[in-house]
Amino acid sequence: MENNKKVLVAFSGGLDTSFCVKYLKEDKGYEVHTALVNTGGFPSSELDTVTEKALALGAVSHKNIDITQEFYEKAVRYMIFGNVLRGNTYPISVSSERVFQAIAIISYAKEIGATAVAHGSTGAGNDQVRFDMIFQTLAPEIEIITPIRDMALSRQEEIDYLKKHGAQASWEKSKYSINKGIWGTSVGGVETLHSHSTLPEEAYPSQVVEKEPRTVSIEFEKGEPVALNGEKMSPLSVITKLEEIASRYGVGRDMHVGDTIIGIKGRVGFEAAAAMVIIKAHHMLEKHTQTKWQAYWKEQVGNFYGMLMHEGQYLDPVMRDMEALLKSSQECVSGTVTVILRPYSFMVEGITSDHDLMNSGFGAYGEENKAFDGEDAKGFIKVLSLSNKIYYHVNQDKK
Repeated sequence: MENNKKVLVAFSGGLDTSFCVKYLKEDKGYEVHTALVNTGGFPSSELDTVTEKALALGAVSHKNIDITQEFYEKAVRYMIFGNVLRGNTYPISVSSERVFQAIAIISYAKEIGATAVAHGSTGAGNDQVRFDMIFQTLAPEIEIITPIRDMALSRQEEIDYLKKHGAQASWEKSKYSINKGIWGTSVGGVETLHSHSTLPEEAYPSQVVEKEPRTVSIEFEKGEPVALNGEKMSPLSVITKLEEIASRYGVGRDMHVGDTIIGIKGRVGFEAAAAMVIIKAHHMLEKHTQTKWQAYWKEQVGNFYGMLMHEGQYLDPVMRDMEALLKSSQECVSGTVTVILRPYSFMVEGITSDHDLMNSGFGAYGEENKAFDGEDAKGFIKVLSLSNKIYYHVNQDKK
């Protein structure tokens, strides 16, 4: 008799998702299929290992789904346009990846006719919200199963269960949890569970091996990175190659503290060399090429866009509205930015652009003005100060 209980497990190869595979097969009688969604953080050798592990645990099939290009086109480029840094610190790398991983998982679940999807999130983090919201929105007819959350299992209980059912693997907990993608790597450890210390040097996947300063140039075309050090390439290639260069200096590291979706404060370490350099370089180019009010309103929209992305609200139509504004704001954001890399730091040196509003010919700030004369300036200042004059004339006690 054919088993009509088919579940797709969002599989990473770690302890929690490994438990899900074995538990849903052995205890719940599901026909288990697994999928890993790659957003740029998995080399091919690691993907092969994940496939082997899934099949060894009893999965009927496993699929590695690469959405790196889609993730750039639908998320990363808009986060560049918006200079998105949550809390002015974090380029929301992993949180944005989870949204697109969830979309890919539910799409594949429908493709294979799964009656349920499962993920290994606990009840204490943001990922459970992102996954469940996307699943419920795109496929309300498909059941969502979350064994780790529902059973409140300890790590040791999961290990004992897997060993009892013959799973052959090492389940020793790494000192630090690493989540890597094209837009950055999050690092969690005992130091991120409290407020008073930072991650040690060895916690970061990339180590500082370059000591001498180095200048790199990034060319942007309508807000997108299209060349590195004069060599034209795809935006994804710019990100990848810049990450290789800048991570060797240990730049782009920081600790992010913020409000989680579930209401508690959260703290995480990260390294995102390419993301941080590109965002700061792009922001500098915008300062030269956008008008005052373009820059002001785009900043408001970018912050709101980043918040909704972080909280898993990508499918809300307002995100498409904001993307339209962000894209429109980049019409003149073209040019080349030079950045100096040093150990643990970088500095945006300057820009060249045909759209540089400093090259208007109307004058040089603090030096020369060709647009109006001194009498014009005095009249302008008199009119500009009028509203304040009126207020303090009427409210003498406020002076």
